[in-house]
Amino acid sequence: MIMKPPRSFYLAVAFLCSGLLSFGYYLQFFQGIEPCPLCIFQRLAYITVIAIALVGLLHGPVNIMLRIYSGLISIAALIGGSIAGWHVRLQHLPPDEVPECGPGLDYMLDVFPLTDTIRMAFTGSGECAEVSWTFLGFSIPEWSLLWFSLLAVAAAWHGFHKKLYGPF
Repeated sequence: MIMKPPRSFYLAVAFLCSGLLSFGYYLQFFQGIEPCPLCIFQRLAYITVIAIALVGLLHGPVNIMLRIYSGLISIAALIGGSIAGWHVRLQHLPPDEVPECGPGLDYMLDVFPLTDTIRMAFTGSGECAEVSWTFLGFSIPEWSLLWFSLLAVAAAWHGFHKKLYGPF
C-alpha cells in the first residue's frame, strides 16, 4: 500500500519524535542521566507533536485541514524549541549566575499550584544548567533545539507550500 504524501509526512514526524524520545529514555534509564524539569517539558512538547502527527496520519487531511495539522505541529515545535532555547541559555550562563538547585519536578507538582510549578521550572535551577551528555559538541538541549527548529520549518513548509493535495 502506498501512502499519500500528507500521511507519509505525519508518519515520518511521529517516527522521528518517537526516536528522539526513546533516546532520551535510554539516556535516563540505561545511562543514569536524570532529566531536569526543562527536559520534562521538552518531552511533553515532543509527545504533543507525536499526538498531532498521529491524528493527522489517521485523518489523512487535505486542503485546510492539512494546513491546520501542520500549523499545530509547527506551534508545538516552536513551543518546544522555546523551552530548549531557554535551557541552552541556562547552560551557557557563567558559573556565578547559575541559579541554585531547586526541588524536583515531582515534588513541585505535589506541593505547589501548577502555575507556581511552571514559573519555578522556567526560572531554572542548577540541575538545568549542568551539561551531562554531549554528542559532536552539542548538549541534549542544543540537539533538542535543532530538532524542534527543523520540525517547525518542515511542518510549516509541508502545510503552506503552494501545492495542496486533493482528495484523491
